[in-house]
Amino acid sequence: MSDVLILNGRLVDPAGGVDAEREVLLRDGRVAAVERPGGLRGVEAKETIDAAGLIVAPGLVDVHVHLREPGQTYKESIATGTAAAAAGGFTSVVAMPNTVPVNDSIAGLEWMLDAARGACVKLFAMPAATFGSMGEEITHFHELQQAGAVGFTDDGKPVLHDHVMRKALVVAAGIGLPVSQHAEDTRLTGGCSMNAGPVAFRLGLRGMTIEAEARIVERDIRLLRDIERRDGLRPHLHVQHVSTARAMSLIRAAKAEGLHVTCEVAPHHFTLTDEAVGDYDTNAKMNPPLRAEVDRMAMIASLMDGTVDCIATDHAPHALFEKEQEFERAPNGITGLETALGLALRVLHKGQGMTVSRVIELMSAQPAGIVLLEGRGTLRVGSFADVVVFDPAVEWTFDAKKARSKSKNTPFDGAGMVGRVMATICEGRVVYRS
Repeated sequence: MSDVLILNGRLVDPAGGVDAEREVLLRDGRVAAVERPGGLRGVEAKETIDAAGLIVAPGLVDVHVHLREPGQTYKESIATGTAAAAAGGFTSVVAMPNTVPVNDSIAGLEWMLDAARGACVKLFAMPAATFGSMGEEITHFHELQQAGAVGFTDDGKPVLHDHVMRKALVVAAGIGLPVSQHAEDTRLTGGCSMNAGPVAFRLGLRGMTIEAEARIVERDIRLLRDIERRDGLRPHLHVQHVSTARAMSLIRAAKAEGLHVTCEVAPHHFTLTDEAVGDYDTNAKMNPPLRAEVDRMAMIASLMDGTVDCIATDHAPHALFEKEQEFERAPNGITGLETALGLALRVLHKGQGMTVSRVIELMSAQPAGIVLLEGRGTLRVGSFADVVVFDPAVEWTFDAKKARSKSKNTPFDGAGMVGRVMATICEGRVVYRS
């Protein structure tokens, strides 16, 4: 492992309480020293990075990505997906289980996390909460935790049965891990392909109502309350990709009540509305769908007031031939790892006045805390040497053709970004350089 010395940069480490010019020494995969300017004079390193005019921050953490391996490597592989992550400044990503076969076993989890998969950033995983993600019987939570699971989810599908979700929350509470829920009452969304509203009406498409999201959030919060009262346990519910004002208001109230609820918002839900669908653009099709402007602004307000715990991409690559079909038949999902920081800085920092420190916190320390990634999301001495170096002033345009992801399904091709990643370092290794 080579030493890396980072000089002249502005260190922004919210978890460490630092926002000032600092010098950073990385050694043997850890942060060895953080000093004021001149404090590391005379220290020799195999590699020196001059970060003058740049921000040095903890490597970003994404708790919600789809890497498609095993089973769908024509869309993405762990190697290509983590290369995209590195290009976006991410040093830790959490893979979802909707692979082929579903990641619901110790063997499947260990295979995914094996170094032979070629991940260039740190890969974690949430196995399925139920076998086959069928929502009928929970998987072996204790054994999966011992094999490396950082939580459990049937992402892409909700856990609909009350008794199954209750059992999942109880068992997960006993081992201190979150249950991450895709909040969609699929009994209300059959045949739906976008948000219910004027745009869907104009296009003649059946729309998903906001009630479909809110009903599952409301049910899960009720289960949390009941489990605390009857069982004396404190389960951790994490609500994925919240997209509606109504669901967010339920989460806000649950937090005020003291229940252990966290949530994430994806960049596309605080950047775009269902108007982006235009004339059946399948690159603007995802689940949950792009919503109305009132919901987009509610996501921004909730990011600004602290209700939202983290930003997560829901990176969901698909092949061109899959997206090039009728809107209703095309799969849901867009890529997101390479545009997340640029969109957050553009919309939240430049557009809404959120501090750069807060943007970084929402994309590093706070997601790391949700899935208990000790030693990540900060650059305190002794923590993992996970670093992103970026220029916060650069404005640039995303070109999907140049993306590291194997797939190019994004509504942000040609979109303006703020803040360019110059280098990404994972456990002391430079894994990306602009």
